[in-house]
Amino acid sequence: MNRAHSWGKADIHIHSNHSDGTASIPQIMEYVQNRTDLDVIAITDHNTIEGARFAKSLEELYDFEVVIGEEVTSREGHILGLFLTEHVPAGMSARDTVAAIEAQGGIAIVAHPFSNQGVFGPFGRNLFADAVNDWAFHALEIYNSLPFLVWANSMAAKMFAGGYGIAATGGSDAHYLEAVGKGFTIFRGSSAEDLRTSILNLETRADSRPHGLSFVWRIARNYPRIRRLQALNHERCKAPYAATG
Repeated sequence: MNRAHSWGKADIHIHSNHSDGTASIPQIMEYVQNRTDLDVIAITDHNTIEGARFAKSLEELYDFEVVIGEEVTSREGHILGLFLTEHVPAGMSARDTVAAIEAQGGIAIVAHPFSNQGVFGPFGRNLFADAVNDWAFHALEIYNSLPFLVWANSMAAKMFAGGYGIAATGGSDAHYLEAVGKGFTIFRGSSAEDLRTSILNLETRADSRPHGLSFVWRIARNYPRIRRLQALNHERCKAPYAATG
């Protein structure tokens, strides 16, 4: 792995076919290796770490590092857990979900916080400040590459600008292969452990790769398949809270 550069790139919000993504873990690993300049990825399937564990087992074959993650469905919405060793169950409160992630030494990130599937929702600005103190999460996803989250991203960035002692992250929320790396987190260093340290030290920022109408078209084209996968994995992807993200 090239560790010569000062800042690394991590896509820490990727779905595989272990939940509602259309790509397999080997396909994702090959794509990251050959089509991106990412240093670190996290597989964050809905309410499972099976795919992330599989990706981690393949890590030594590639020039990037893998973080075991999960997009956990709390009662209020979606929370990303990174650096996990055990599955975090769905259906708990957001505060208890964050606590369960932290109990195993993980990093808790509020995903797409002001989307319909976010823990604050489109009108939850007044909930944000209290949640920072009450839930003690580590970071806020202020960029998500899904094109229908432009307003939610803007709201997250505005709230983050207020300064609350939390880190900023970005991710693709990829549900199909070509979306991987469209959104990412810039961090100091190049390893997974550097990523963890940067989040804890509030040294991260969100960034993205340019994408146009072709990206929107691919999402639209893949959406029926993603919905079918959600139906096939209903208990995993949607319980106990109907969501896409």
